[in-house]
Amino acid sequence: MEHKVTLLMSEFVTHDVKRFVVTRPAGLDYRPGQGVELAVDEPGWRDKGRPFTPTSLLDDGVLEFTIKRYPDHLGVTDKLHTLAAGTSLLMSAPFGAIQYQGRGTFIAAGAGITPFLAILRELAVGDKLDGQRLIFSNKTPADVICGAELVHYLGDRCLLLCTRENDCHCGSARVDKEFLQRQIGDFGQHFYVCGPPPFVRTVNAALTDLGATPSALVFDK
Repeated sequence: MEHKVTLLMSEFVTHDVKRFVVTRPAGLDYRPGQGVELAVDEPGWRDKGRPFTPTSLLDDGVLEFTIKRYPDHLGVTDKLHTLAAGTSLLMSAPFGAIQYQGRGTFIAAGAGITPFLAILRELAVGDKLDGQRLIFSNKTPADVICGAELVHYLGDRCLLLCTRENDCHCGSARVDKEFLQRQIGDFGQHFYVCGPPPFVRTVNAALTDLGATPSALVFDK
């Protein structure tokens, strides 16, 4: 790991997602949407780095991460959610293919929203949200990460979907080929896709079938 950082604070964003604020290494250079590996600087955990995306602004003096806990895995996210302020973490250099390439539609599932949080926050600061659109799928309303913030940014161009509840403020559709065909009129734009691997594969295949070019699909390969 290239850097050592210190956890300054953490707080809940949803029932199983926390916002972590850590010190920012001097000279760190990354692009919104890129990830880093984080590991806990304790015996038995230093070699268990996992990828997470900074969700802070580029000019912030600290780094923020928005991390979902997966208790069934008994792994890094479970450990991170137990840490107190002052804990040391190890952090890699930035990496990843998800970077902003131009106006388009962002399609996310669950914690896959985190790279897009970073990008959309930066676009908001630069007053570049016009024409951007977000399709964000979750299991239930309780699982929606930063929903109010995203709706504030995009208004009716932010489409929140829930797959396990129908009687809520979210739509109840699944993001499949038929849904995308109904929702998107221009398949010549950029598409940013992030979520569980089966979700990314399904969405990318559907977009390609509907006319999107592979070079217009932005996702971690």
